Amino acid sequence: MTQQPVTQEHKPVWDIFVRLFHWSLAASILFAWWSGEQGGNWMEWHMYAGYSVLALVLFRLMWGFAGSHYARFSEFVRSPIHTLKYGLQLTKRQDAHYIGHNPLGGWMVLMLLLLSAAQAGTGLFANDEIFTEGPLAHLVSSSMSVEITRWHKTIFDGLLIAIGLHLAGVIAHQVFKGEKLVQSMLHGRKPAGIHEDSHAFAPFWLGLILAAIAAAVIWGIVNLL
Repeated sequence: MTQQPVTQEHKPVWDIFVRLFHWSLAASILFAWWSGEQGGNWMEWHMYAGYSVLALVLFRLMWGFAGSHYARFSEFVRSPIHTLKYGLQLTKRQDAHYIGHNPLGGWMVLMLLLLSAAQAGTGLFANDEIFTEGPLAHLVSSSMSVEITRWHKTIFDGLLIAIGLHLAGVIAHQVFKGEKLVQSMLHGRKPAGIHEDSHAFAPFWLGLILAAIAAAVIWGIVNLL
């Protein structure tokens, strides 16, 4: 935690994999919702979007341990007490400046990852009892598949709430605090004190390997189980 620096320069914070993950997850969830609402032949694409969500979340979990400095969970997941103190400071406009995710943002990242994984994961076992069933529905009983389908729909409501809170937080920081969070997730740079340490991004080849592993794992689960 550091105080807002007086003299700043823009430094690289979000590597290309964090940025691609962020926008790809948003697009996949949006398309999954839209295709699910259309039904019919679009349900096949709905499932593909779900597989993409699972692969993206798996990659982000691995990148959270092996990726660049600001992408790592150890850098932005703080204790509940620390996060509560930050929240109280925020209400008084005395909150400290964080180059990466702030404490509330860090916990929001975890919540979105968990809900996205649960939403897409339950979809693997879902069954609409009419036209479409998930690729792993055969591993559970018909009644259990129907019950999991209910969870699938309920979890999505929770995911929508979490997304709404996330967007509200981004808008608050963007509009009222003047932090260009959206732009930084496009070009990867954020303002930081000139004396703040710079951290090199993790190797590009490492990101490619982890992305390939994530895709291969989800492909194997969907096609081989």
